[in-house]
Amino acid sequence: QVQLVESGGGLVQAGGSLRLSCAASGSIFSIYTMGWYRQAPGKQRELVAVIISGGTTTYADSVKGRFTISRDNAEKTGYLQMNSLKPEDTAVYYCSAEVVLTTRARTLHWGQGTQVTVSS
Repeated sequence: QVQLVESGGGLVQAGGSLRLSCAASGSIFSIYTMGWYRQAPGKQRELVAVIISGGTTTYADSVKGRFTISRDNAEKTGYLQMNSLKPEDTAVYYCSAEVVLTTRARTLHWGQGTQVTVSS
């Protein structure tokens, strides 16, 4: 019904930048929140950043000042600009979206994940 497709992950040296994208498609009336989470090997999934429909953003302390979350409502796409990357940012990054369907039901969806590896 709803698909989230992430792109933009890869291998980068410490200090470098990457931009992740999350494109939503399907029976979507609107998107309430879009968020990025990450999971490193042996660790729990953690919130990186979230943006609600009005534009309010929240960031994990570990990424404040380095990462920027944004969204294009018309394109139903979310972005995570990651600058000054550190080896500890290495993880699989997952996009999430709280979607209002055309039926007006509200559901939560996840992308398949994209690997980000930061070398020292």
